[in-house]
Amino acid sequence: MSRLLSELRRLYGLDAGPASATTPTLIDAEGRTRTLVIELARPADWGALARLWEGLQADLDWPAPSIAINGRDGFQLWVSLAEPVTAAQAGALLAALVARYLADVPAQRVAQWPGRAESGVAWRHVDLVPREHPGGQWSAFVSPGLAPVFADTPWLDIPPGEDGQADLLSGLKSVGGEQLREAVASLGGERREDAAAQAVQPAGSPDRAPAASGPQSEPHRFLLQVMNDERVDMALRIEAAKALLPYAANGV
Repeated sequence: MSRLLSELRRLYGLDAGPASATTPTLIDAEGRTRTLVIELARPADWGALARLWEGLQADLDWPAPSIAINGRDGFQLWVSLAEPVTAAQAGALLAALVARYLADVPAQRVAQWPGRAESGVAWRHVDLVPREHPGGQWSAFVSPGLAPVFADTPWLDIPPGEDGQADLLSGLKSVGGEQLREAVASLGGERREDAAAQAVQPAGSPDRAPAASGPQSEPHRFLLQVMNDERVDMALRIEAAKALLPYAANGV
């Protein structure tokens, strides 16, 4: 196994290497993920995304996420979680982060993974990094000091060196479970403590009952709780309601 693939697996749980697939496997068999991705593009604006990169560290006490140029038109932040959460929970958390730090950016310029599950649409696709795009342009992880250099051309004209990419990732850490729980409480306002804990409760923990199947599964109950809690930030309640649309379409 290459050093780069080893680091990608350590941080993001990738099951496929950059050269072997076009789509990463970031969702496990139980619908959980350890990866959050936010992209700002069209045009690339590191100054705006840097507010989020800095805020995650200064306000939430998270370790620095990795920074990537997407090989086309923008920047990305890749956040690694130590404990997996459901894709629905991850999507709601990302929406809350966007609402706090990128509220002044037009919505069409911001993308996130996991995305918003609207009208039964699957979670948004996210490309592997590094990866070659049409025209021979490559995405790549970059250091914070070099990010502003790529504002006009957020890509590389040659494949990034795997050892260099591995070196950039090797110093990064995952967001711990307690750090994530505190962030959920902070972003959601004065919500009930059990709701905050449920939002990031790792599957299979000793004090959690087995997830039920069907419409009353854990993600469904959590999203209903968030949507109906008037003490939760409105942006987060709206995202929870959007995530519940597929259930409503099925009559549950």
